[in-house]
Amino acid sequence: MKSIRSLTKIIAAVGTLGVIVGCITHAAEKPVAAKPNIILILSDDVGLGDIGCCGGHFKTPHIDSLAQSGIRFSQCYSAPLCGPSRCELLTGRYPFRTGLLNNHSNQAIQPGKETMIPTVMKAAGYATASVGKWGQMSFGPGEWGFDEYLVFPGSGRYWRDQTTTYRQNGETKNLPAGTYLPDLMHSFLVDFIAKHKEQPFFVYYPMSSIHGPIVRTPDSTPGAGKDQLYADNIAYMDKLVGKLMDELDRQHLREKTLVIFLGDNGTAHFGADTATVGGRRISGMKGTMQEGGSRVPFIANWKGTTPEGRVLKDLVDFSDFFVSVANLGGAKLPEGVTLDGHSFVPQLRGETGAPRDWAYSQLGPKWYVREQGFKLTQGGELFDMANAPFEEKLVPAEAESADAKVARTRLQAALDTLSPATGKTAPADDKKGKKGKNGKKGGLAKDKPNKRKNK
Repeated sequence: MKSIRSLTKIIAAVGTLGVIVGCITHAAEKPVAAKPNIILILSDDVGLGDIGCCGGHFKTPHIDSLAQSGIRFSQCYSAPLCGPSRCELLTGRYPFRTGLLNNHSNQAIQPGKETMIPTVMKAAGYATASVGKWGQMSFGPGEWGFDEYLVFPGSGRYWRDQTTTYRQNGETKNLPAGTYLPDLMHSFLVDFIAKHKEQPFFVYYPMSSIHGPIVRTPDSTPGAGKDQLYADNIAYMDKLVGKLMDELDRQHLREKTLVIFLGDNGTAHFGADTATVGGRRISGMKGTMQEGGSRVPFIANWKGTTPEGRVLKDLVDFSDFFVSVANLGGAKLPEGVTLDGHSFVPQLRGETGAPRDWAYSQLGPKWYVREQGFKLTQGGELFDMANAPFEEKLVPAEAESADAKVARTRLQAALDTLSPATGKTAPADDKKGKKGKNGKKGGLAKDKPNKRKNK
């Protein structure tokens, strides 16, 4: 009997210990935050002066509202042309690493040799979609890992007289007469969100707006002049952003969704004179190695998470989006790959984070590295950026101040670490200055459709 009572006590003690251990283990567990949905809106040829909250005089109330209830990063840098900027955005790697240095070199990247955001996000349990422009990169969104996609040929396509077809999930479809392609893209996006609202999703939304040719929108008045049509296109882009936010509200997804609004490069030549900031013209434009070529709008809005109305001067460049999106989704970064990005996720949560010391921009054989006060080019030219984005003052070597000399040393060290000149180079016709596909010298291609089909 004694041995039976002893055994009973031991069993009871073990049971109690198990409960205690279970309680301790449960208490030690931290609640796992739900993975946010991520929608990355990439507007086309939209610079600082095209957006109201960035100082532009155009009315963009819906985009401004995102900034008012979220964060605006005032110093975000892309490549100054759409092909290299989009490749850098989606791979997290600078152009000299991938070889996509301009719009002639879109075949430089191949699936299997580079990894884009959708691949790592799918592995983390995300549904992925690409909605819009793609032609300045090889193959199509499907080959690069997107589950679903809608893509149109080339750039700046809006109506049937510009393109009779588009491709959706591998199928060529006719664009009906009277259908505005940006509206069709919005409908595709809304359908995708509705289908995948019960799981996390990542959407890359490269809009058609406001790439030229600047034509009428459904809201334009017949006979409107070119300046009015330009304003109309900005207004309609803003309207679509507002409709998307309304849809997220309707489906109760705003608190679960990070929305990023971004420009792919600066304002194009036909808008550079009117897209002023505070009434002043910006230095340079799309295709140039000045502020107007690379400094773009960047707004992040995650209701209930991003601090409201914050403006940050933290430097951001396009390589940062890959690692930041992956971090948010709990995705594993590719192994054996040099990634250039710095995560800005802490800033989205109101924390200080670890902002980068400098940003990098490249187009073809030209590049620069930029810190808050100065920038240094591949040719060793040092510019005082105190009055940017309106003025970039060349600092003669013989007139360098103590601050300028220290800045040169810092920036040169950054370039030495990157060593862009040892990376992949532009096609031979660009390097030698021969005529490229656009019939001009210098290798700066206009936006044209990719000849390879999007499968």
